[in-house]
Amino acid sequence: MDCVKLVLFLMLYPFLCQLAFSSSLPHLCPKDQALALLQFKHIKDCCSWNGFHCDKIMGQVIELDLRCSGLQGKFHTNSSLFQLSNLKRLALSYNDFFGSLISPKFNELSSLMLLDLSDSGFRGLIPAEISHLSKLQDLRIWTVDPYGLRLGPYNFELLLKNLMQLRELYLDSVNISSTIPLSLSSYLTTLWLPGAELREALPERVFDLSNLETLSLSFNSLTGPIPSNLQGPIPKSLLDLQGLYALSISQNNLSGQIASTVCNLNSLTVLDLGSNILNGTIPQCLGEMNVLQVLDLNNNHLSGTINTTFTTENRLRIINLYGNKLKGKVPPSLINCRYLEFLDLGNNELNDTFPSSLGGLPYLRILSLRSNKLHGPIKDSRRNNLFAQIRVIDLSSNGFSGKLPVSLLENFQAMKIIGENSETREYIADYYSVYYTNTLIVTTKGWDREFFHVLTTNIIINFSRNRFEGYVPSIIGDLVGLRALNLSHNGLEGVIPTSLQRLSVLESLDLSSNKIGGEIPQQLVSLTFLAVLNLSHNHLVGCIPKGKQFDTFDNSSYKGNDGLRGLPISKDCGGEHGVPQATTPVEQDDEEEDGDLISGQAVLMGFGCGLVIGLSIIYIMLSTHYPVWFSRMVLKFANIIATRMNRC
Repeated sequence: MDCVKLVLFLMLYPFLCQLAFSSSLPHLCPKDQALALLQFKHIKDCCSWNGFHCDKIMGQVIELDLRCSGLQGKFHTNSSLFQLSNLKRLALSYNDFFGSLISPKFNELSSLMLLDLSDSGFRGLIPAEISHLSKLQDLRIWTVDPYGLRLGPYNFELLLKNLMQLRELYLDSVNISSTIPLSLSSYLTTLWLPGAELREALPERVFDLSNLETLSLSFNSLTGPIPSNLQGPIPKSLLDLQGLYALSISQNNLSGQIASTVCNLNSLTVLDLGSNILNGTIPQCLGEMNVLQVLDLNNNHLSGTINTTFTTENRLRIINLYGNKLKGKVPPSLINCRYLEFLDLGNNELNDTFPSSLGGLPYLRILSLRSNKLHGPIKDSRRNNLFAQIRVIDLSSNGFSGKLPVSLLENFQAMKIIGENSETREYIADYYSVYYTNTLIVTTKGWDREFFHVLTTNIIINFSRNRFEGYVPSIIGDLVGLRALNLSHNGLEGVIPTSLQRLSVLESLDLSSNKIGGEIPQQLVSLTFLAVLNLSHNHLVGCIPKGKQFDTFDNSSYKGNDGLRGLPISKDCGGEHGVPQATTPVEQDDEEEDGDLISGQAVLMGFGCGLVIGLSIIYIMLSTHYPVWFSRMVLKFANIIATRMNRC
């Protein structure tokens, strides 16, 4: 036995040294210390090392789990690792092999049942020899670089044809540029191919996989109707998929209608059909699925009313119907979704009053009703704790009228706390980030921004482009966690309340296009996080405050206020006797004063380079159909990076 272990160690020793010493990046410790650590592990007891598992009878290494081990450097094709012919499980994910090619010698590990090379810096063509590993049950090769790994169309077909024992296949963001072959392992439980450049029609064969639990084909170029076994009479092949847990085929070009047969998938937890060209109505039965937790049908051509009746037994946490052609009222049965955290009904044609009943949902954090035909006043409610957990509320571009709802604002308890900055970021309704990318469009900092995985610290109120009137409530100053406040394009009057000075983490304030008068409170200078300020087209007068962030705002923040004076407006703002107020000079170090000329030259050089690069990027974007590839790439990167942050 000792001899066997000694031989195994000698076989592994060059590989471990290679990983420890071959990196061009700084090592965690000097070479002699790394060697001492290897010796400290005692040669004859390598099976007790972390990540090493040996056969209990023969003592041979059968498993290497080196995930998240900080390994760096080139992975050489002559590595002694390939001599471990009895290896059954090999996991090298979340390391950095610095652009290494995947060696064809992996096929020499003929006993492998699991091979995980995910997100480890491998590049280039995935060798066809991988398909010779006929015992593989779990293959994971994915990358955060959409141009990093490729798998030729023939190799992809060969891979699926030969690996008939596969249970799980992950090729996220691997450039396959192929159709989905008809030959698939009947044992497949997970087929994970987002961002793989798959094209043409989605084959019905996929839904004949009776053991399938997770299917993700998002961010591809699949076209045509959803296979017939998702519409019409209930096909046996679909009813056999009782174990299907997640179905994600968003960001494709799929057409047709969503038939009620999808509701027969009793184990379905995630249904993501967003960003396709699906039409017809929403199946009423979707609200009756007791296990479903994510329902995302955003950016399709769905029409009619939301006639779904949500039962009290439903467990929905996310409902995203943004960007369709839905009409009618907001379903009253949404109050039965007691676990709901995220509700986006924006950019539809809903015609209703404000659904105050939604305030009774105890976990609701995000509510977007933007760009509909909602109307009428938002009545004050005597009930406490309505919308107590709300963090993002977007009612913009509707027809709401009357005064801003003071009692509603008072109930926003979660907004009265400043989110602590910590190393671990917390996202809203992010339980399913492995299967699903949650997106939200909010107008903030002057432009429509698409959030991928909304942070709990992103606290936003957007009541813009309505018909609100009256004063800006001073109670808003109690919502100290606010990051963005947009009340623009209404009929608000009165003055800017000084209580806004308490919004110490506010990054964007937009009160433009109202009838607000008086002076800009000098106290707002204390808002040191304020990056965007828009007070244009009001009736403001007096001197523009000076100092801190206010020294960074240009004339566009104040235009349309004829009574304002001071910088950056050309009108002088004098002191008590008409003399311009003196400003306190900012002291500079000698090195800073001497470096003015150099800094100026550097700025000019940077501007020139940036202009050339920017024009080049614009040309490439226009010549490669920017809206399609760029939006998909950004969304994929956001999802992959957020997922990776939770891995190690």
